[in-house]
Amino acid sequence: TLMRWVQPDSRPRLGRLNQLLAILPAYRAQLVASLSEEFAEFSLSTAGDNDDTTAEIPGAFYARVLHTIANLPSYLQFWSLCDMVLRQALKQLDPQHRGMAVIVAQCMTPSYHGTVQSLREVMGRGTLPWGQTLEQKATLLGAESLAGYAAMTGRWQCVQDLSKEEFLPFKLTSWEQSAMACPIQCRGQVAGALLVSSTQTNYFSPSRMALVQGYANLLRLAFRSEEFHDPVRIQLALMPPDDVQAPYLATFRQRVSLLQREAQHQQKGMTMTEAEQAI
Repeated sequence: TLMRWVQPDSRPRLGRLNQLLAILPAYRAQLVASLSEEFAEFSLSTAGDNDDTTAEIPGAFYARVLHTIANLPSYLQFWSLCDMVLRQALKQLDPQHRGMAVIVAQCMTPSYHGTVQSLREVMGRGTLPWGQTLEQKATLLGAESLAGYAAMTGRWQCVQDLSKEEFLPFKLTSWEQSAMACPIQCRGQVAGALLVSSTQTNYFSPSRMALVQGYANLLRLAFRSEEFHDPVRIQLALMPPDDVQAPYLATFRQRVSLLQREAQHQQKGMTMTEAEQAI
């Protein structure tokens, strides 16, 4: 494909060039400069780095959320609502597919002295270079993470350039250049955090920040009242790096399924969320 593009009788579509930037985020600056020189229409579109994002969630989407709450049984609502909200957030925050991940991190059940020690990534959606679904690893986040810091402080946190940040704690992952986290709250209590990561530095303009906060507020509807915790009980510990967690989490899904089957044989009802929390 690239060889055809450099021939004088073949020109790439604009959307393909933007996808190329998303696939190779480390080379974005060089690619923008050279592609802008080669293709005038591309140069005009990357003035598309200017933020034209509306700061409002569409009213029609609120109607869809309310319809889902009214018609789905309670045991399906968490996953359905989270999936709906994350997909809509991704669509609105990253319309040009430059590379973004949106993740719901939920407070784990209080354990040590009745305190919440960690958050767990329960659901995630992404565009390249991230995968479309991100919750397979069920990674634990703690005080070292931006999501954890937002949950503990009860305030949104934003880092516009993760390579230069020196003050806020964060856990840098592949391709992540800027990130924002918002607590998921209700009546002053916290259920977790919404984490949004971008392959672009300085991506979180005021309108995008307002959207992230709006989607975090909307996610509140996915959680049951008992899943919210008093801020004084959220005392996150430092979690091990991903490579240390990986061997323990590699069989996570199999163990969840096994626990559910055992509960079924014992004629004890157990939802997927309860089994995941237990494992």
